[in-house]
Amino acid sequence: MTTFGATCIPQVPPERLREVARAAEDEGLDELWLWEDCFWGGGVATAAAVLAWTARLRVGIGVLPVPLRNVALTAMETATLHRLFPGRLTVGVGHGVQDWMGQVGARPESPVTLLREYIEALRALLRGEQVTTHGRYVHLDDVQLGWPPAAAPEVLAAARGPRTLRLSGEVADGSILDRVTTREEFRT
Repeated sequence: MTTFGATCIPQVPPERLREVARAAEDEGLDELWLWEDCFWGGGVATAAAVLAWTARLRVGIGVLPVPLRNVALTAMETATLHRLFPGRLTVGVGHGVQDWMGQVGARPESPVTLLREYIEALRALLRGEQVTTHGRYVHLDDVQLGWPPAAAPEVLAAARGPRTLRLSGEVADGSILDRVTTREEFRT
């Protein structure tokens, strides 16, 4: 099956997002991808708006930078959107652009370790599990969603370098590649 989609870059002003979403749906696109990019707009808020303004369009968030977001909050927001708009949301997470993470005081010493801990906890929470974990970055004590999604949604990982690509293959449901990932990087 072929899927047709487009990406709405974060530099599009929020007040134009409705017309972009409606045009994508009116033209028959299957998906519209958004991303949370420092310091433009929030991925969850824009995804919620697009989902509400359209009837069938699938929305992808590619990606939420994990140093900026507590994993429990991401799980709660993701679960809510999946319950409100079943089957219409895809969420991707990534370790973020490290310079930007540094600008907001959220640059981890080991972005790959953070991403692993985060994805493992997020997927467990979205499966409705009660999670206790004390990793280097992710700490949860008996956390369980009150309203988990009916079925655990996919969690994709943004991946570029060989270590993050391997990690994505190990713990995520798929990878989101940036436009500069080469074939050689992907193969390693």
